[in-house]
Amino acid sequence: MRKYQVLNAAAAIALLLHVAWAQSPNPRYGKWKLKSNAPAPASNIMTYEPSGPHGMKITIDAVNKDGVKLQWFYTTKFDGKDAPITGNPAADTGSVKVINDTINEIVYKKDGKVAQVLTNVLSPDGNTIGIIYMRMDEAGHTTGVTFATYERMN
Repeated sequence: MRKYQVLNAAAAIALLLHVAWAQSPNPRYGKWKLKSNAPAPASNIMTYEPSGPHGMKITIDAVNKDGVKLQWFYTTKFDGKDAPITGNPAADTGSVKVINDTINEIVYKKDGKVAQVLTNVLSPDGNTIGIIYMRMDEAGHTTGVTFATYERMN
């Protein structure tokens, strides 16, 4: 009888841990401020917030070097499928694919053609995101690569 009680207790603990892990918030949730900005906008804040059970809304608030404000956003399900982007003149869809716990690959398209590929890397302490931006031409060739670092604001 004691053996079954121990097994049942172990199963209950494993189930609770699984549920807690499955419900833990995405470590990217929150606001992120651009730290490095050469060449980049004068200001850039990314906001990541939950959307549904497994999605995330991404909002970018930027101010360019001329002081022009731009806000754009989209919602991803982390499934690599294109989602519509609102407010970004350089892209009309975005898709996000999880590579592993700390790396996401983001693809932005304009008129069905890849315009930019980003590799988004979360630091081990969860307080910094490094992004590699690869811009593409109409033929799919890389025309430029830039790097940016974002720090958690909250």
